[in-house]
Amino acid sequence: MKSLVRLAGWVGIVLLFPVLYLYAVSGLVAPVWAVVVLLACWLVLGLCAVRWVRRRPLVVLALPFVGVAFWLAVVSLGEILLGWTA
Repeated sequence: MKSLVRLAGWVGIVLLFPVLYLYAVSGLVAPVWAVVVLLACWLVLGLCAVRWVRRRPLVVLALPFVGVAFWLAVVSLGEILLGWTA
């Protein structure tokens, strides 16, 4: 059981890479400054994941989902409030 929990942390780290792809291709919709901010936020997520993988593996498993929700919120709010379009 403990090994499954530990594996969950590593799965969370692996799942952060597709989130990086989402953040990187946001330049199709968002301006450059917003993409830079998104990439900085992904870096924070990645650093937290690496730091927490042994102590809080289940939290690390949740980080990709938090990252996608954050990306969706930023892009949606940018579209609504700032007029970002593709």
